[in-house]
Amino acid sequence: MTTQTEQSAPLNRGALGVPKPRVSHRRSAVVHPRLRGGLFGLAGLVLLALIWELYKTLGPADGVVLGGITVLPRTTDLAMPHLAVMAERLFDPVTGAASALPLWQAVLQGSLFTLGIAAVGWLVGVTVGLALALLMQRFRLAESAILPWIILSQTVPLIAIAPLVRRWGAQIQFGEFTWESWMSVALIASYLAFFPVSIGALRGLASPDANHVDLMHCYAVGWWKTLWRLRLPASVGYLLPALRLAAVSAVVGSVVAEVSIGLRGGIGRLIVEYAGAAGNDPGKPWAPIFGSILVGLVAAGFVGLIGLFLRRFRRGEVA
Repeated sequence: MTTQTEQSAPLNRGALGVPKPRVSHRRSAVVHPRLRGGLFGLAGLVLLALIWELYKTLGPADGVVLGGITVLPRTTDLAMPHLAVMAERLFDPVTGAASALPLWQAVLQGSLFTLGIAAVGWLVGVTVGLALALLMQRFRLAESAILPWIILSQTVPLIAIAPLVRRWGAQIQFGEFTWESWMSVALIASYLAFFPVSIGALRGLASPDANHVDLMHCYAVGWWKTLWRLRLPASVGYLLPALRLAAVSAVVGSVVAEVSIGLRGGIGRLIVEYAGAAGNDPGKPWAPIFGSILVGLVAAGFVGLIGLFLRRFRRGEVA
């Protein structure tokens, strides 16, 4: 006869030959994908560097030409310097003057200047993009009227409208306020940034299931509360990729606009100025290129920090 103590004793599954259930470690499942993504990114940079040096060593000096078209670049020291040459050049002065700054410091100052302008353009572009998305989601007539023009706006060559924006901006003056050249660059950056935000936000605001929207209507919930409680949380998965794309687009727009307008102090102007020294100093023109890459990474990383605060709504991101 079995006693009560024996009935309440835990079953020893190992003694009966039954395998014990495996315990899933959810913490490692959360940490490992992030670490794996970082390792893959680092491995990609190393692989790109190896390909560069391998082609530099084995590639033809005149490049690969097929049918009169250069398919792969030349491998001469002027056209394609070693990565070590680029890295060493960063710590040398910009010029031979005694007061010249190290190259890395000059590039860093230009990168911060461009990053500040791109940040202003990004904020303006995000604000305009969200406002247009809300307007198009609220009124179907507005979507039919505005959406084609939003798409058409991105077909205009950026390098062609940059001088026009500067010229029009120079004529704006309200009292003591004077339009500065950097404002033209920020406006062009916002011109590129608003497009992905408006399209992504519009898709996200329309993403809630029809049953959920009907349920809000059954409870007589107004449009604003439905927007705040249902549509905005559902749009996060669409909006975050759009914000990242807008940040990178704002950086690209700032660099191109600086070149077109001739604004000094930014990374775009440094690219033009240092390109003239490629004949005698092949490592110098690559420094501002690396600076522009750094600006783009910082901009995308900032949006990643925003995603950390909205992680409870990130059930799945849609590009």
